[in-house]
Amino acid sequence: MIGWLDLSAGASGDMLLGALVDAGVPLDVLTAAVAALPVEQIRLVTEQTSRHGLGATRVHVHAPPSSEQRTWADVRALLTEAPLEPAVRDGALAVFERLAVAEGRVHRVPPDEVHFHEVGALDALADVVGVVAGFEHLALTRLAASPVSLGSGSSRGAHGVVPIPGPAVLELLAGVPVVAGAVPAEMCTPTGAALLAARVDEWTTLPPMRVQRVGVGAGGRDPEQLPNVVRLVLGWGEPPAHAGAVVLETNIDDLDPRLWPGVLDTLFAAGASDAWLTPILMKKGRPAHMLSVLCPVEAEPRIRAAVFASTSTIGLRVVPVGKVALERAHASVDVLGRRVGVKMAVSGGRVVNVSVEYEDVAALARELDLPVKEALRAATAAAEAAYPVTLPALPTPPDGAPPPPG
Repeated sequence: MIGWLDLSAGASGDMLLGALVDAGVPLDVLTAAVAALPVEQIRLVTEQTSRHGLGATRVHVHAPPSSEQRTWADVRALLTEAPLEPAVRDGALAVFERLAVAEGRVHRVPPDEVHFHEVGALDALADVVGVVAGFEHLALTRLAASPVSLGSGSSRGAHGVVPIPGPAVLELLAGVPVVAGAVPAEMCTPTGAALLAARVDEWTTLPPMRVQRVGVGAGGRDPEQLPNVVRLVLGWGEPPAHAGAVVLETNIDDLDPRLWPGVLDTLFAAGASDAWLTPILMKKGRPAHMLSVLCPVEAEPRIRAAVFASTSTIGLRVVPVGKVALERAHASVDVLGRRVGVKMAVSGGRVVNVSVEYEDVAALARELDLPVKEALRAATAAAEAAYPVTLPALPTPPDGAPPPPG
């Protein structure tokens, strides 16, 4: 599944939280992540509201007053110590690191000396951790976004009067398409900018997709110029019917067989889509292997270099091939009190294949002292129940065509 953010009214942490909840992310996912922070109790409360007649969800972050000014080192230690999922912890750290670097450039100090004011407060911590947890829950294969409206004018911050767009926002969104927009006020906060910079993969108009659901998150203000909302559009992407690819092949009879596992690892690290060995007999009856590597056209130079560096071959056959690839999605399921990753293949908006991450299953088996086959059986049943396969009807043969075998 892919996502697209409509940022024509800018972005803030609470607007992104609202869009995620409105798009179907359970509030419990966000509250559990926020509750893991070793700070005073923070509550997330949802409210159904509207902006210019457009229904939306607003998420209120209720945090006790705090005068503590945290440095980047303080926030880094706090997140590192919190019992968060690794992906959520790493994602939140990446967001705050961007903030520290941007604030450091604005104030001409090293990032570790930056004192977070607004962005180090409890509500900002909740915004960042909650938004990262929400996007990790969705497990999108790609997140795109429109140009960001930043606003105009000036506002008063911890250091005094600040021009809009704020200096830190401009630092965070360097290289990103932005516009002032219609509202003469701050439309994109530093927290919102950092989250966008860390999470968005592509800046574009609405990409081709089969829309599944839309989440609308409201901001605190209701300006007369436009609806103050972030829209999150979720759907299945439309892959190209044929993606350009090549197969590189070579016959090798003089490589120590113990090296082959490392060779395959090297090829995958270089960008191979697949790599395999076929036992063959060469001239004079010598046993050998044919190495085959499937890769995108753009990865061919890296693959060629990896093959020549890691094997004894002195030549390659390069065969252009057509490739049809289904849309892929990732999620997770609860299995015996643990989370196990799930991979899905999607065709025409339908889930047509579901499988579990074997390494997660093996870790679960070790942790619970179970046979791997029993853990695999339980994980597969949970995945198939959570993400049922819907197979499309087989195409009808044209009149006069023989019936299919069997």
